[in-house]
Amino acid sequence: MNVVKSIGKIFSFIGITLGVIIITLFLTIFLICHGPSASARNLFVTTILETGQLKFLASVFLSDSEISEIVSQNSLSTMQEEVDTGLITVDENTEKELIEIHKVSGNNFEGTMMIVNDPSKISLATTYPWSEYGKELDKLVTENNAIAGINGGLYYSDANKGGRPLGVTVSNGEIQDMSLGANGLHLIGFDEDNILRIIDISNMNRNEIKELITTEKIRDAVSFQEEASDSNNHFVKLIINGEKRELNGMGSGANPRTAIGQREDGSVLLLVTDGRGKNGHLGATAADLIEIMSEYGAINAANIDGGSSSTMYYNGKYLMDSVTFYYSNSSWRLPTAFIVKE
Repeated sequence: MNVVKSIGKIFSFIGITLGVIIITLFLTIFLICHGPSASARNLFVTTILETGQLKFLASVFLSDSEISEIVSQNSLSTMQEEVDTGLITVDENTEKELIEIHKVSGNNFEGTMMIVNDPSKISLATTYPWSEYGKELDKLVTENNAIAGINGGLYYSDANKGGRPLGVTVSNGEIQDMSLGANGLHLIGFDEDNILRIIDISNMNRNEIKELITTEKIRDAVSFQEEASDSNNHFVKLIINGEKRELNGMGSGANPRTAIGQREDGSVLLLVTDGRGKNGHLGATAADLIEIMSEYGAINAANIDGGSSSTMYYNGKYLMDSVTFYYSNSSWRLPTAFIVKE
């Protein structure tokens, strides 16, 4: 009987503790949404809308009209400009160090900038032919005899299986996937002249996309969305032809990010930031990405798949790993990754 009572007390204690935590969390979010700090409210709403599973929290505490107003105050302008390839002249100086690593930071994030001075060394590793499960970034890097890599484009992330990309995938000039239907699809990757291309394919059909890939000689590319279920959920273009994208407020919420850019001399900028509580950080906003890419000399730059997928691997170790607890020393399973070969 004493054992039963002891077990009952333990469960009672656990129940009370969980109740206190839930009530505290509810009150905290309520104060953020209805307290005196408009900036804290805006950051919370725009950030939560960019998550896959927690979007509903915004609607719990705020009306649809309030959410819409916050989103409009922290959004990006439409950017229709396309990359002018004539602005990039790839430096063929082979004496440069292939990879440079720089630490970056902001108010709500820390990150790593990898500069790859020879864009011809970057390619797209994939798990094609697709199966149910993708592979962690370190496996995609090492199995392809590469030394570095970052996560790639959109993919079906059901139960973190990561087995198949979403959108268009091109590897070594071969179209490996063309699952259309997602809103705002953009193609992000490299052509045969090693120039970073950022192309809106949202209004193209299959035949038009195939012709584009052939005509523009796209060799390695992934897809990302300019827009999903919320207007600030995803964004792609950051800088085009040296022009920064105009934005309102922060431009977006704060989350882990992965971005890719290119300098005038052809060197490539690969950026990954933390967030979602990792190291006590919320993450980077669109404004943060634009400023960092501009600071490092990007002529063109794009945001690609981020969140829990954001990871960077180099020289046998993760420089940036997944923000999720279970994969805290690794990455989520991925179907694609931009890799760097020596």
